[in-house]
Amino acid sequence: MTSLCRRALIIAVMVSGCCMAANAKAKSRKPAPVLPTSLEQYLHRVQGQPVVMTGSMGSLWPAEGSTFTDLASDYKARRLNDVVTISIVEQTLAQASGNLTAQRDFSTASGITGLAGQINTAPVNPLFGANSSSALKGTGTSNRQSLLQANLAGRVVAVLPNGYLVVEAERQVSFNQESQTIVLRGVVRPGDISFTNTVPSTSLSDLELELKGKGVVSDAVRQPNLFIRLLMKLVNF
Repeated sequence: MTSLCRRALIIAVMVSGCCMAANAKAKSRKPAPVLPTSLEQYLHRVQGQPVVMTGSMGSLWPAEGSTFTDLASDYKARRLNDVVTISIVEQTLAQASGNLTAQRDFSTASGITGLAGQINTAPVNPLFGANSSSALKGTGTSNRQSLLQANLAGRVVAVLPNGYLVVEAERQVSFNQESQTIVLRGVVRPGDISFTNTVPSTSLSDLELELKGKGVVSDAVRQPNLFIRLLMKLVNF
């Protein structure tokens, strides 16, 4: 009975020691750092310094402006969280062409015209002769064109100290097992927003535009992984 008590005591001590070690390890483990979101990173880049809003609570004439301070203005975005329509018209065209022509000829010859004692040198002439010729002609042409057109309704996510607006728009569309996501961010001047509360994407500075697709069609045109590419090379498909 005494040996059983000893064994139980030893097991209890070992279990408690393991629990204490696990708790100490859990306490010593540092919490994972919280990474900023893409929007926070973007705002940090374009703001430069934090925006300080001043004004008295309940006043009809706050420093940041209100409907009473600008009665003649158009109904368009100018404050935080105001909605603005962004017209995406992005078109890029790149063309390059080149012609190359090169030619090179090389010829050399050597011989012995005479030796001492009037020895006949005809059997050893010509002593060395070499000719070479090379020619290169190439023509190359490269064309690349992309076009993206869409209308997105975004919102003002920040107002910079100089009055410029930081806008963000996002759209997610899912249909027929396909999903598309458009994300747009940029900085716009209030004067570039038209009276219809619309601004073209060409008027946005620090523009970030991302178009992502996922689904059956995207999977079909996406490049296969490294293993599949190696397998296709081996079987020569």
